[in-house]
Amino acid sequence: MKQHIIVHGTVQGVGFRHFVQTEAEKHGVNGWVRNKSDGTVEVKAESDEQTMGGFLDSVAGGNNFSKVDHLDIEATDSVEHNGYFSVKY
Repeated sequence: MKQHIIVHGTVQGVGFRHFVQTEAEKHGVNGWVRNKSDGTVEVKAESDEQTMGGFLDSVAGGNNFSKVDHLDIEATDSVEHNGYFSVKY
């Protein structure tokens, strides 16, 4: 399962990308995360369906410093990764 996710809310300047990377590694999800110029955070992730569900629940919950308003999630054809999850700058 390959997903393209846009995270809306207070998600920049609060350690959110590192949080997403940690959650991805915890769940065994490959892909990447980066900040966008509009204040959202973009994620591309790949895993099996059950794993993806747990990962998305974690992302939607955010960390102690963020406030996630909502996620825009859509299927994607490709997720660039080398067998791990990274933060893009």
